[in-house]
Amino acid sequence: MFTSGLQHVAAMYAGVVAPPMIVGPAVGLGATETAFLVGASLFTAGIATLLQTLGFWKVGAKLPFVNGVSFAGVTPMIAIGKDRGHDGIAVIFGAIIVASVLGFVLAPYFSKLLRFFPPVVTGTVITLIGVSLLPVAFGWAQGPNSQADDYGSMKYIGMAALTFVIVLVLRKVLTGFLQQIAILLGLAIGTLIAIPLDMTDFDAIKNADVVGFPTPFHFGAPQFEIPAIVSMCIVMLVCMTESTADMLALGKIVGRPADERTIEGGLRADTLGSAISPLFNGFMASAFAQNIGLVAMTKVRSRYVVATGGGILILLGLCPMAASVIALVPLPVLGGAGIVLFGSVAASGIQTLAGAAMEKGENALIVAAAVGIGLIPIAAPDFYHAFPKNMLVVLDSGISTGCVVAIVLNLAFNHFGKQPEEQEQELERQAAAEVAAVH
Repeated sequence: MFTSGLQHVAAMYAGVVAPPMIVGPAVGLGATETAFLVGASLFTAGIATLLQTLGFWKVGAKLPFVNGVSFAGVTPMIAIGKDRGHDGIAVIFGAIIVASVLGFVLAPYFSKLLRFFPPVVTGTVITLIGVSLLPVAFGWAQGPNSQADDYGSMKYIGMAALTFVIVLVLRKVLTGFLQQIAILLGLAIGTLIAIPLDMTDFDAIKNADVVGFPTPFHFGAPQFEIPAIVSMCIVMLVCMTESTADMLALGKIVGRPADERTIEGGLRADTLGSAISPLFNGFMASAFAQNIGLVAMTKVRSRYVVATGGGILILLGLCPMAASVIALVPLPVLGGAGIVLFGSVAASGIQTLAGAAMEKGENALIVAAAVGIGLIPIAAPDFYHAFPKNMLVVLDSGISTGCVVAIVLNLAFNHFGKQPEEQEQELERQAAAEVAAVH
C-alpha cells in the first residue's frame, strides 16, 4: 500500500510543486518563501486527497482520486498578485476562499450546468491553460535575473535545452513507473549537472528546518478584492468541469460509474479542500488526471492506496527541508522541463477538442474565437493597457477571457433557438464525447 501510494505521489509531485514555484517569484517572493509555498501546497494537496478518497458525510467521491494544486489558476493568480509580495498572496487567498465557498454551494446543482461546458469549451480552456504557461517556462530558461547581463545567454538556454532533451529521452526509453516520473528525474539530473556550473542556490535548504508546520495565514489575513474574486470564480468553474469529467472517466476505469451523488460528493471535496488550503497557505485544489492514467495502468483501484499517498503528501509538507530541496533546481533546468510539462497540458486540451465534433455546427468558430481572444495577453501583453486597472485582473488572464468567450458562444450557437428534442440529443452526444475524450 505504501509503495503504491508513493507511486501516485511521484506521478503528481512535479504538477503540485510547479504552480507555487511559478506564482512565488511572480508576486515577488524569495527562494525561502517560495519553498514555504511549495511545502504548503504539498500539505494541502494531502488534505484534499484524503477528503476526496475517504470523505465524510456527503463530501468525497470515495474513488482513487488524487487532488492537488490546479494549473488552471496559475495565470490568473499571477495577474492578481504580480509584484505585490505578501499583499498579492493575501488577495489571491481571499479570492480562492470566496470562489471555493461558492463552488461548495453550487456542487449539488453543477451537474445541471454541465451542458454549458461541453468538450468544445473545456478543451479550449485546457489548451489555453497550457499555452498561457509556456511563456513562463521560456522566461525560466533565460536565467534567474532578467536584469542581469547574462540573462538569455547560451549558458542558461543551453542548460534548459539539455534538460528538455533529457526529459524527452527518459520518456522514450523508460517504462512503467519510471516513465511516469520522467519529468521529476529530468529535474534531478539537470540539477546535478548544474551544480558544478554554479547555477544552484543552497540558501533555502540551509535555512530550512527538518520539521515544521505551515503556519496559518503566514502571509497575512486574506484580502478580498472583487476583480480577483471574479477571476478565481471563473477558474473554479473550470476546475469543477475538469473534475466532473475526470470522475466520469475514473468511475468507468474502476468499474463504479460515477452517478450524480458521486459527482456531487467529489465536487464538495474539491471545493472544501480549496477553501481550507489558503488557511495553510495553499492554492486551489482539483483532480490530477495523470493519476487516473496510473490507476488504469497498474490496475490498483483501491481508494485506500491513494489515501496513503495523501498521507505521504502531508508528511512531505511537514518537512520544510524536503520542500526546500525543490528550491535547488535552477530556473533554466525548470524551464527546460516546464516546456514539456506545460506543453502536455495544452496537448490534453487538444485531445479533448478531438472529441468535440468540430465539423458540426459552429464549434470550429467557437474554438477559433475563444483561442484568439485568450491569446491576446500572451501575444500582446500591453493590449489592454488603457483599460481600468481593476479590469486587468480578468483581462490579463487569457484563461478567464477565453473561457467566458467559449461559454457565451457555445450558448449562442449550440443552445439558443434549438428545440427541446435537439437540445436533448446534443446533450447526450456531448456527454458521450466528454467521457470518450477524457478516458
